[in-house]
Amino acid sequence: MHGLNVFGEPLISCSNDPLTGFFRDGCCNTNEQDLGEHTVCVVTTEAFLEFSFQRGNDLITPRPEFNFSGLVAGDRWCLCALRWVEAWKANVAPKVVLEATHESMLDHIELDELIKYAFRG
Repeated sequence: MHGLNVFGEPLISCSNDPLTGFFRDGCCNTNEQDLGEHTVCVVTTEAFLEFSFQRGNDLITPRPEFNFSGLVAGDRWCLCALRWVEAWKANVAPKVVLEATHESMLDHIELDELIKYAFRG
């Protein structure tokens, strides 16, 4: 199951280590069951991880019971669309891997603005 990215091209994998995505298949795919819309592939930063933690979404602490080792700066992760928008408004939005970001992210932010946060690496 692979959707389209923000350019209308086939979605590429975001990360297999750590394994991410609503379906835990490495891709930022979504469907009607994904209420959090885990659609934006980000490259985490310390500032963003701290921001998310402060907002009640702890992505840092390992949770072995969920096979989750915790994120560190530089990890790629399928983030919830509205959390990215919230971070963007707070000037702590992480860079985005556009080719791995689901097209539905465009329901929340313009492509031109997303491109400003494009990860180049």
